[in-house]
Amino acid sequence: MARIAGIDLPRNKRLDISLTYIYGIGRRSAAQICDKAGIEGGSSTETLSEDEVVRLREIIEREYKVEGDVRRSTSQNVKMLMDIGCYRGLRHRRGLPVRGQRTHTNARTRKGPKKTVAGKKKTLTKK
Repeated sequence: MARIAGIDLPRNKRLDISLTYIYGIGRRSAAQICDKAGIEGGSSTETLSEDEVVRLREIIEREYKVEGDVRRSTSQNVKMLMDIGCYRGLRHRRGLPVRGQRTHTNARTRKGPKKTVAGKKKTLTKK
């Protein structure tokens, strides 16, 4: 099993797909990494030799921000938005959608499950 950037790559998948299991590497950058390493992206991960794994690991460490570095920079960016008090930062702070989505009926992922508010009983008036 190939272990790159602290992640065990799945054995039975194509190499370019299995590289995307590393946080910070998508399909395009996985294909670029395979090209730079001189390895065919369609080959299976379990067929990699130790030399090829070392080449992949060196390319990723040298040229890409992955895993903890990407997570840390993302959280720092969000924290900076909240600290300066801009609109996006306020939305992050309140746990609401940041990019202009409607919140009247949707946005359940950000807002969480519905909190039902009990309705006020209507009093009957006699005439």
